[in-house]
Amino acid sequence: MIIDSEAARQQEGSSKCAGSLEGTTRDRPGREHWDDPERAALVRGILSRIGDKWTVIVICSLGERPRRFNELRRDVGGITQRMLTSALRALERDGIVSRTVFPTTPPAVEYALTDVGRDLQRVLYTLAAWADDHADTISTARRCYDEQTRA
Repeated sequence: MIIDSEAARQQEGSSKCAGSLEGTTRDRPGREHWDDPERAALVRGILSRIGDKWTVIVICSLGERPRRFNELRRDVGGITQRMLTSALRALERDGIVSRTVFPTTPPAVEYALTDVGRDLQRVLYTLAAWADDHADTISTARRCYDEQTRA
């Protein structure tokens, strides 16, 4: 997202941040709908969903292969049954995860990434690689910031 010069001059701590589409460049192809408040709200909701801690972990786990619920729960680790159910339902609703019920006794349910989910997984892996590439720099910056703010 490119912030125009007016937005760049705003005071620190403003509401202009990811998911806030105000002050963005509107001449980029495919971004003309950002003037629509409903579209902006939808984008913020999507960013909120994919920025959720459990969502990222579930997507990464399903990126390896489809999984059944309990296998996924063990792989994710630390997530409650209720939270995993909620995350999977939300991801299924968003078209990121598919749910397949097999006609067995008891019924077996398998979760897998959809094409949209695999596309998102690639983005998340790119973001994870960026975080790994810059981890030392960010760690140093945090340490310096903490030392300055303690004084």
